[in-house]
Amino acid sequence: MHTWYALYTKSRHEKLISGELIKRSIESFLPLRKIKRRWSDRIKTIEEPLFKSYLFVKTEFPDHKTDILKIKGAVKFVCAGANPIPIDEKVIQSLQNLISHDIAIDPFPYLEKGDRVVIKSGPFKNTEGFIVRKDEKKCRIVISIAAIKSSVAIEIDAYLVDKT
Repeated sequence: MHTWYALYTKSRHEKLISGELIKRSIESFLPLRKIKRRWSDRIKTIEEPLFKSYLFVKTEFPDHKTDILKIKGAVKFVCAGANPIPIDEKVIQSLQNLISHDIAIDPFPYLEKGDRVVIKSGPFKNTEGFIVRKDEKKCRIVISIAAIKSSVAIEIDAYLVDKT
């Protein structure tokens, strides 16, 4: 059974590897996003990988593993121990659905409860703390003062925080 896996690549090799996989008839998916880049004389819309240094490959593991890793720029499959981590078909389909529409898509940090974060904009800019609760849109961040063994908590929009 063919399963999706994440392939880690050298920086800026994602499109090259995607092309090589297509030539070899190995199903792959490289989610791209359109962004505007400014040069001194013009502004141009370009496509860049949504996840830098990653693309997705659908294969029977380990049948094509060696062939895939021989491609210039391919580094390794994302693994837990020695086993590659399968990616749910529904996740890939959801990404493909988003990419097929002409909407702005931006990478977003993967945040979990317990992560140390910094607020990147707004009135609390540069405030650091820990996430104690997170839902789809909001984070509850706790700022602790160890010396006095006290803490304060705030609710903030999740898009305003970055991992430290």
